Amino acid sequence: MIQISCIIYMFLLVSITGAVESNIVAGRVAKPHSRPYMASLQFNGTHSCGGILIREDFVLTAAHCKYSEEMMVVLGGHNITAKEKTQQRIEVARYHLHPKFTGQYEYDIMLLQLKKKAKLNKYVKTIGIPNKNGKTPANINCAVAGWGRTGENMPPSDVLRETTEKIQFSFECKNIWGIYFNSDHMMCTKFNKKKGGVCEGDSGGPLICNNKVEGITAYTKQCECSNPHYPHVFTKVNYFSSWIKKVMKPSMNVA
Repeated sequence: MIQISCIIYMFLLVSITGAVESNIVAGRVAKPHSRPYMASLQFNGTHSCGGILIREDFVLTAAHCKYSEEMMVVLGGHNITAKEKTQQRIEVARYHLHPKFTGQYEYDIMLLQLKKKAKLNKYVKTIGIPNKNGKTPANINCAVAGWGRTGENMPPSDVLRETTEKIQFSFECKNIWGIYFNSDHMMCTKFNKKKGGVCEGDSGGPLICNNKVEGITAYTKQCECSNPHYPHVFTKVNYFSSWIKKVMKPSMNVA
């Protein structure tokens, strides 16, 4: 069981609590534009969270990525500090936080409705979400990706990085995280220091299994996000598939 003095830490870059910068610890540089569904959520030109383009006008992310300032969604990026011709910068029209989001760990999911539809091409594409009754078996390898620091005291990465983490049994997650883990709508992963994994600032980014978004990066242990004894926790997307489809159903474009 975790100690209260070293409690859960969300993977947020910009935070009212002063969270530290983003981080795919270790990992490798992704092939440019090999993950065309990836979104960089930015405030004042600075990357804060990850997101996933699931329709031309909707990005899926974590609810705790909502901030008081206006958010810009950057699609088609690899080096997000450069003015790449492939990038599309689109403002957010509406923030659809899950109505049961507690402001902390429960129901940590949000849909961003874009002011205009993204132009789909080889650099910007959508990715599917799993069915409501779909299951992700333990011990399969899934991909995670994000922009940020590659280690302690290292600057954030300009380019997208990626690695793999392995799905862990829910009872193992519950044994470690206790009351903070709800197996109905959360899942967690094993990882090792050599391959690395997600850390602060990778909030809202995807856990990709079998070419679908199975999880949304949520939280870890505050003091040691790279400690393999504390699995990384993700919001389970299939639990929310009905809510996601309900929110997107009106398909109202906002000018």
